[in-house]
Amino acid sequence: MIDLYIPVTINILIFAFLGWIYSLYSNRVTHVDSMWSLFFLITTATLFCTFAPVSYPQQALSLAVLIWSIRLSGYLTIRNWNKGEDSRYQAIRLNNEPGFRYKSFYIIFLFQGALALVISLPIIATFKVFEYNVFTKIGLGLFMVGFLIEAVSDYQLRQFLKKDAKRAVMNHGFWKYSRHPNYFGECLIWWGFYIVSIPSGLWYTVISPLIMTYLLVKFSGADLMESTIISRRVGYKDYINKTSKFIPWPPKK
Repeated sequence: MIDLYIPVTINILIFAFLGWIYSLYSNRVTHVDSMWSLFFLITTATLFCTFAPVSYPQQALSLAVLIWSIRLSGYLTIRNWNKGEDSRYQAIRLNNEPGFRYKSFYIIFLFQGALALVISLPIIATFKVFEYNVFTKIGLGLFMVGFLIEAVSDYQLRQFLKKDAKRAVMNHGFWKYSRHPNYFGECLIWWGFYIVSIPSGLWYTVISPLIMTYLLVKFSGADLMESTIISRRVGYKDYINKTSKFIPWPPKK
């Protein structure tokens, strides 16, 4: 695996550095959200260009990463366009002054690049899989389900937020069955990537979906978002009592 990691690491470091350079110009770091999924696209593109010929599982996974990465990066770019720095990064900035603009290279950009390297394990492992098999089918099937849930959930939320709904609660569509269906979809995507990589025999790649699940539920996902939303959204406490936090489930009466 080390021979695969070297070129991937170099390219991710270059991308992280360029993102930091742009932050010096814009004086904000929110664009790292748009960069996140592109780290994995860079990983996949690097491996795709390194291997010849590329097997069917490798081609299929590369296409899946491409579709997921471009959609998520584009969605986040549009969502954050012409807005101030996200409150999460404002808090990090406040806690790391003076000199945050320089510290942000390792606090924000290098950290996310390094995290992406670890989470990329199933993608890298798949480039040791050469036969299209049942794991490829199951993994890609799970990816497609997760991708659909995430994309539709993001669309539903965006349409909701376009209205005068600053203090209302989104509880329609997929959001009727889960308070964070987009995160649930993202979770399925990464478990799908892992399943595709199983025939590589590299069992430790399971750390990738485990980390992603933790991030989405506890660290930077659902729990972080809900830490302040009750005070901002009238009726959200009632929504919590009725609606599943993560896994879609019929709401309580």
